[in-house]
Amino acid sequence: MNYSQVTSCICIPRAILLQPKTNWTSSKPGKERRAGHWTHVPRNVNMEGLRSGYLFPEISIREHEHIQKNPNARLIRLGIGDTTQPIPDIITTAMAEHADALSTTRGYRGYGAEQGNMELRMAIAETLYRGTGVKGNEIFVSDGAQCDISRLQMLLGSNVKVAVQDPSFPAYIDTSVIVGQSGKLEDKTGKYSDIVYMNCGAENNFFPDLSTTPRTDIIFFCSPNNPTGSAASWQQLEQLVDFAKRNGSIIVYDSAYAAYISDESPRSIFEIPGAKEVAIEISSFSKFAGFTGVRLGWTVVPEELKYSNGFPVIEDFNRIVCTCFNGASNIVQAGGLACLSRDGYQAVCNVVDYYKENAKILVEAFASLGLKVYGGKNAPYVWVHFPGMSSWSVFNEILEKTHVVTVPGRGFGPGGEEYIRVSAFCHRENMMEASLRMKKLFR
Repeated sequence: MNYSQVTSCICIPRAILLQPKTNWTSSKPGKERRAGHWTHVPRNVNMEGLRSGYLFPEISIREHEHIQKNPNARLIRLGIGDTTQPIPDIITTAMAEHADALSTTRGYRGYGAEQGNMELRMAIAETLYRGTGVKGNEIFVSDGAQCDISRLQMLLGSNVKVAVQDPSFPAYIDTSVIVGQSGKLEDKTGKYSDIVYMNCGAENNFFPDLSTTPRTDIIFFCSPNNPTGSAASWQQLEQLVDFAKRNGSIIVYDSAYAAYISDESPRSIFEIPGAKEVAIEISSFSKFAGFTGVRLGWTVVPEELKYSNGFPVIEDFNRIVCTCFNGASNIVQAGGLACLSRDGYQAVCNVVDYYKENAKILVEAFASLGLKVYGGKNAPYVWVHFPGMSSWSVFNEILEKTHVVTVPGRGFGPGGEEYIRVSAFCHRENMMEASLRMKKLFR
């Protein structure tokens, strides 16, 4: 089959494409010559500790380079987890009506509460946390879960020890580096010296062995997991909550993909008794309602959660939010409220089901090739094992030979080597085409 029939374009932020590789030039080895004006302000040493580039912009750059070499290629993007299906009309109509009202004296609204519209906070509590004891005043509405990760890191500061799943979403580690929690990057292992990496691979059912995990102050835990697609069971989360209680730790629980859970796995850490004493939960409308570009999320900070001196964590987080954030867009919050109406909720669940069917197609395609495939049941990601192979090599081979973009597992940590992550966020016809190309390449 000819995969170069339709021209595809890719949008890369101009700053990424135009940024210089260095801010200095040299005419002789070892001799630096300044280019332009330099200030006397030193660079933040924590920024110097980051890896050379964040994973997803690097993927975008490689996509762009591939398009330059193959200008007529029909590129299919199953890499960065960006939604593709339209937002349901009932939700966009609510946002449009709110926007129109802003042009009227009666409908105009300026600043809202930094914590979010209380009607939306209550709707989140009543619709998504029913029976858990989570209250509206414990929910902070935001512009997305990834932004809230950074706000939580500002809250926690540099003097805490953190643990992350390995593999895991890169923002947990990168923000830990930026705020000074990480220590030095060890070239041999690819790990930061002061971060505890909890192995969460297929060999232990994607859940860490807590009996050998050292105590840390903070435990970042994502379920369903990005990138592996695995959802922790009730019994596993019960162990995690008990572990945090015994060690006096705080769990930062990322439930951004909870809407994709298809079995009895908990959708929130707060379904576990006692979790409100040891956990914070971040979540998002991005993958649930197609708000990746609209931007809306939330964080739950329970009143029961206390520091070692007994001070409520919620009070400090409220101060962080009020200092660093003026609140989510009131237009977007109107859309969030529509998502949680009876008809709106059914509409977004229908879109989630569409992506889950895509994931099923991916799982069947890779499994038919005799490959070990994980995820796809409780998450929109499929985690595919290529034993003995570099994940970047697999990524490059698939891109060059099929014009399909995936994500190399190594980008999610050392535990992701030999794997690729494949996203179910795609139009159905492209998903079928990508599956055919994969089968042709690896058969």
